[in-house]
Amino acid sequence: MTLRKFAGLGALLSLVMPGLVMAADEVAAPVLNSGDTAWMMTSTALVLFMTIPGLALFYGGMVRSKNILSVMMQCFAITGLISILWVIYGYSIAFDTTGMEQGVVNFNSFFGGMGKAFLAGVTPSSLTGPAALFPEAVFITFQMTFAIITPALIVGAFAERMKFSAMLIFMGVWFTLVYAPIAHMVWSGNGGLMWDWGVLDFAGGTVVHINAGVAGLIACLVLGKRKGFPTTPMAPHNLGYTLMGAAMLWVGWFGFNAGSAAAANGTAGMAMLVTQIATAAAAMGWMFAEWITHGKPSALGIASGVVAGLVAITPAAGTVGPMGALVIGLAAGVVCFFCATTLKRKLGYDDSLDAFGVHGIGGILGAILTGVFAAPSLGGFGTVTDIAAQVWIQCKGVGFTVIYTAIVTYIILKVLDAVMGLRITEEEEAVGIDLALHNERGYNL
Repeated sequence: MTLRKFAGLGALLSLVMPGLVMAADEVAAPVLNSGDTAWMMTSTALVLFMTIPGLALFYGGMVRSKNILSVMMQCFAITGLISILWVIYGYSIAFDTTGMEQGVVNFNSFFGGMGKAFLAGVTPSSLTGPAALFPEAVFITFQMTFAIITPALIVGAFAERMKFSAMLIFMGVWFTLVYAPIAHMVWSGNGGLMWDWGVLDFAGGTVVHINAGVAGLIACLVLGKRKGFPTTPMAPHNLGYTLMGAAMLWVGWFGFNAGSAAAANGTAGMAMLVTQIATAAAAMGWMFAEWITHGKPSALGIASGVVAGLVAITPAAGTVGPMGALVIGLAAGVVCFFCATTLKRKLGYDDSLDAFGVHGIGGILGAILTGVFAAPSLGGFGTVTDIAAQVWIQCKGVGFTVIYTAIVTYIILKVLDAVMGLRITEEEEAVGIDLALHNERGYNL
């Protein structure tokens, strides 16, 4: 009788076990999180909104009326060009982890493989994400928008004097040799050079802002000053556009920073909060610094302060607390004000729209202060226990990015200048790029 019971139990198990195994397989199978997917799709749209129309309007209002279309055209052309290059090979260079090993420095620590070229293997069912999962196609598009805005930021440094054809080739080569490799070193994971160093860059302080700011500085030095700078007045022709663009950047930046959590979670919520705090603090910091220094606050000043705060909080958004964000924002507003005004005048370089003064300096300041305020002892939410050690790591990341970007950008520009020339003629500069290169006018009265 007992044997029969065991036999019956065995038969029962033989029937039930396949179902249990199938159920376990179903539980283990990756499952898309619709909430995170919706948030990431929203964030992607917000970041694209930052470039077109946000940055296009922000920069377009600051140039002279004869060049407004050229700046906007450059932003739109870069959006198209980088989107295509990202699909062909950019995503693969930045995020393919083939050949990478934690603690091992090799070629793939600097440059990703080609396993994802032409988005090989990406299907509607491909999922990714650090915790909950969302479509890899959404992650690809989200990161594409970062790749778009970074070279577009450089436009502000050489506005009103680079040939459109040279600009297109420069941006394509720069994206390939500078942006994608830096993104890989910082964000690709174990085996990435700066990832293994422990550099904290939540949403692009090094990858986007230091990268673009330093490239902009090199570009404006290689091209030289605009005709008449600094003696000829070159006031912004429509500050209304600039303020509208700054407002769009402010709103879009929530996708930039909070979206970098890659989930609709507490980290994203805190990133949104600290982004608002730092931006507001920087706007006030720049405004009062200008008010005290020049006697009057300006609309251009507060708009610039807004962007400075957004830049500085970007690397820190996932690890600092509200009070750390307040300090970072105030520091960014004041420091970027003096760098974009006093320092630029003393050194005499023609950074047309202060790409280096705001993005370069703001990115450097934010990256270093991230090492301070990510510490839980100062209200942060990171894992920093030794502030001095983390600040040193942040400085290493900043230093490497500055040196690498400056050298490679300089080489690209000098080669292009020798091959095809970078700068428009004096006659074209006098007429304005809109009419000279695009046969259009921003305003037909």
